[in-house]
Amino acid sequence: MASAQRVSDEPAFILHRYDWSESSLILETLTRHRGRVALVAKGAKKHTSNFRPVLLGLQPLRLTYTLAGSGQADIHTLRGAEWAGGHIMPMGERLLAGLYVNELLMRLLARDDPYAYLFDVYAALIRLLATQHDVVQEPALRAFELILLRELGLLPALDVQTVNLHPLQPDAAYVLAPEAGLRPFAAHDRIALTGAQWQALEHALGQEQRSFAPVLNVCAPLAAALKAQLRTVLQFHCGSPMLRTRQLMMDLQAL
Repeated sequence: MASAQRVSDEPAFILHRYDWSESSLILETLTRHRGRVALVAKGAKKHTSNFRPVLLGLQPLRLTYTLAGSGQADIHTLRGAEWAGGHIMPMGERLLAGLYVNELLMRLLARDDPYAYLFDVYAALIRLLATQHDVVQEPALRAFELILLRELGLLPALDVQTVNLHPLQPDAAYVLAPEAGLRPFAAHDRIALTGAQWQALEHALGQEQRSFAPVLNVCAPLAAALKAQLRTVLQFHCGSPMLRTRQLMMDLQAL
């Protein structure tokens, strides 16, 4: 019998974990080369397990696992896990922001569909949330949301109107809407960006050497105006119900 195929030292983060049995866990992970991967960590809940102190969310890991055989469920078997180092876990509001991003990825990413660039951006975002001041959080989240939508093919070009492909007027106001795409500002809209601002975002997203930093820099002064628009678009693509972390954020703000 042929031995099971093995994946070794795969860069990964844990997006979610839940009980599989009295002693084991199912892990939903984001890996660099294989995308979102489900793993069973046998015995991980035992006090004697080497997995217990390692299998934490928002921490860079290196995972080794064997692939399930053909015709079996797409849940593979974890064989080894090591902390890759670099930073501690985000705390406070930044922890909640990290959990929000994880929920987005759980809702929007199909399993076994690799997004190496998105993984690198996610890793950069989590590092920022863990090491930088709170002022960085909102621009970083907006930049990640834009890149996520673009990588999944859910973000229209931001330098033209979506319906008629007319170029944007630099000083005119435009709104990003779930079904209409980028359209002119209307009387019922509460907030918008100028054509020049949308064009700057498109330029940053479309650079040949793709990087998180240029998008983050452009988002820094625009984060407040982008927030409601991007959240509406993301919720549209995530479907019902409302993101649990989003509802939690709203409840905390209402206290």
